Amino acid sequence: MLDSLNYLALGMHEAFTLTNIFWVLIGGILGTVIGMLPGLGPATGVAVLIPVTYGMNPTTALITMAGVYYGAMFGGSRASILINTPGDASAIVTCWDGYPMARNGQAGKALAISAWASFIGGMISVIFIVFLALPVANFALKFGPAELFALLVFSLTATVTLSKGNLLKGFIALCLGFIISTIGIDSQTGVMRFTMGFISLQDGIDFLVAMIGLYAVTEVFKNYASLNAKYGVSTSDIGKVSMTRADWKKCLGPILRSTPLGFIVGVLPGMGGTIATLLAYSTEKQINKHPEDFGKGAIEGLAAPEAANNASSVGAMIPLLTMGIPGSGTTAVMLGALMMLGIQPGPTLFTQHPEIPWGVIASMMIGNLLLLAINLPLVRPLVQLLKIPQRILLPMIMGLAFMGTYLMNYSSSDFFLLILFGIGGYYMSKLDIPIPPMVLALILGGMLEQSFRQALTIGNGTPVLFFTKPISIALLLLAALSLVYTLVKDSRAKKRIKA
Repeated sequence: MLDSLNYLALGMHEAFTLTNIFWVLIGGILGTVIGMLPGLGPATGVAVLIPVTYGMNPTTALITMAGVYYGAMFGGSRASILINTPGDASAIVTCWDGYPMARNGQAGKALAISAWASFIGGMISVIFIVFLALPVANFALKFGPAELFALLVFSLTATVTLSKGNLLKGFIALCLGFIISTIGIDSQTGVMRFTMGFISLQDGIDFLVAMIGLYAVTEVFKNYASLNAKYGVSTSDIGKVSMTRADWKKCLGPILRSTPLGFIVGVLPGMGGTIATLLAYSTEKQINKHPEDFGKGAIEGLAAPEAANNASSVGAMIPLLTMGIPGSGTTAVMLGALMMLGIQPGPTLFTQHPEIPWGVIASMMIGNLLLLAINLPLVRPLVQLLKIPQRILLPMIMGLAFMGTYLMNYSSSDFFLLILFGIGGYYMSKLDIPIPPMVLALILGGMLEQSFRQALTIGNGTPVLFFTKPISIALLLLAALSLVYTLVKDSRAKKRIKA
């Protein structure tokens, strides 16, 4: 512990220079703006920023990229709450209760809760990363194909339980997501699957294209009938941009529970903020005394995923810094940028150049403080967007959706997929089929398939590996228990309604 504190002091000395504080601020502001724009997200922001970092000191470059990363975590919730359009996949869950709060005249409170939850989750996670970096990273190394498959199964079952009392429709959405995830070239056999002769589908369908279509474009289609209406609340409906003591009592428990969950999920390679937010939301809904309020503007349903989201972005830095393994898509981009700067992340980085990783860790504390100061005063300017009539705002949202889609792959064929998913999302909403299970299955389908096949290969074609690994067994049991619990709870709810 003493060594960690000494290294943290070294990091503080490195981070508290005018140059690094300036670039933390710039990275945080850019990340906030990028996080609000549909389809861009932190990975795109960091990728665009790489040319700017060429002449920088490696510590400053990594600090700037990290600022963009967790700045986007703050910014992604702004668009989710105000216009029901997540700026990034990890901000999807924020729509579920944040947007209803805005529609109920509590936009200011929702934005304040989001900012404070992100801040607290980020600061606690920085403390975790100081003292638990190497132990948690070593634990993540124990996840082989069987453990990874079990974790993904648990994540998916937890999402299906959010299907508002209808598991069947949740499983339908899940199956649709799995079907779409199989499109493209099989990475193990090289066989072309379900491309229908379209060359543009060889690499599969980017889940971000699907996410933008299912949320942004669907939202435009749903509101097309009222073009002259305003999109949400007016400035006078915001109220005070703060939280009451009662709000803090409701939020503190979910924040403190969701932060370690998001942090651990962020550490696991490939998991990311989307899974962290979904698990946090599902957990809070399961243990809450009034789960029926979730999806209608529950404060707990907003605070939990926001804390988990920022915590996961901090947790994703552990495998990057200690092992040179990207914990998310954004840290993968950061890894490439560091290698171009001549820096190889890994255990030797902590011994040969300790000022780099510890400078980044210390800068996260500064960055979270600056982002809180940036986001709270900017609440009202952001809400001015809601004064624009829908005949102006809806085309703007559609334009941002098309721009974000094109900037991801520079492929015009993605436009057709965008519209297709928008139409599909519109009819799914009409049929009351939940979208989140489909999105998550689309994101995780390829990884789930590969880990399952790898585990079978190791087990000589038998599933014995799944039932001989303690971590795998525990996660599969949790997945089964979550389904059984939901079935029992739904059955009792139906009996009460009949009674």
